[in-house]
Amino acid sequence: MKKITALALYSGGLDSMLAAKLVASLGVRVLAVKFVTPFFDYGLLEDPEKYKQEVMEKYGIEVLVEDLSNNYLDLLHNPSHGFGKNFNPCIDCKILMFRRAKAMLAEHGASFLVTGEVIGQRPMSQRRDTMRVIERDSDNDGMLLRPLSAKLMNPTKAELEGWVDREKLLDFSGRGRSRQIKMAHEYGITDFPTPAGGCILADPVLSTRIAKIYADDFVIKADEITVTDIRFLLVGRQFLLPGDFWCILGRNEEENNKIEALAEENDVLFHMPDRPGPTALLRNARERLSINSCGHDTLQQVADLVLRYGKKVKDDPGEGVKITGMAKTKQLLGHPLSEELRREWMIKS
Repeated sequence: MKKITALALYSGGLDSMLAAKLVASLGVRVLAVKFVTPFFDYGLLEDPEKYKQEVMEKYGIEVLVEDLSNNYLDLLHNPSHGFGKNFNPCIDCKILMFRRAKAMLAEHGASFLVTGEVIGQRPMSQRRDTMRVIERDSDNDGMLLRPLSAKLMNPTKAELEGWVDREKLLDFSGRGRSRQIKMAHEYGITDFPTPAGGCILADPVLSTRIAKIYADDFVIKADEITVTDIRFLLVGRQFLLPGDFWCILGRNEEENNKIEALAEENDVLFHMPDRPGPTALLRNARERLSINSCGHDTLQQVADLVLRYGKKVKDDPGEGVKITGMAKTKQLLGHPLSEELRREWMIKS
């Protein structure tokens, strides 16, 4: 008889690991699906094969990496079930992931979905009534097996069809983790992450930046936002210069490298070639600067801003800042920007 396959939604947290391992122990082939967006785990797309190998070697779980970014950006315009405390659409996020997972079933020859949800563990998305709404609105009636709480819920198709033995499923509930930790040790899992809110949209500071765009309260309009815009919002110091020029400054070498890697054709980059300092980027500025009569002033402002955060020298004689991304590479001599203007232009949240 052909072995039944299930797709397990995999956050990388302990509950999702245990759910996948439990169902696999019942004779089902389990493929774990790791969804990513610019707001959580997007960096995995840089080397998904490495991540897959690490999860297999560490936990014995076969995992797929699936990018939800574009659909997620659309979702944030008007999530049907609203937002949490910050800009986190937790219920609609789950619905989106479950819909995509269901669409992947046929592609992978899978028969049902598995999640590590536990009744009562999270106040917004794991209440019993909310879990039912998510199942209904994602068009997954009877298709979602939640093995850690299955005995507290109605039987699903996987149980009714005999693909898994309901008597071997569990009855976890609430926010305690002692049973999960005991179960992890039984599976030989000793290195697992502590529970945490890994979604940037739940961060009170960073989520505010993103919410401003969706409220059309930023230089980028909500209907124009891209994945790269979001990634720039989440790195470095942020400034809004006269003329509505958006500038991002790296705070360390890692951020400098990230800014350079993210730069696109219409972006303009700044750095000091002769002493340590930040890389700066003017987003979507090349064409505007070329036709703007104040373009030189803007370039000078950014150069001075770079110098403001660069390594200081005694009796500063001025320093050259290299500018790339314009028609010709150029170098401007500048002096550190005044503290008054720095404060005025910095985006506080």
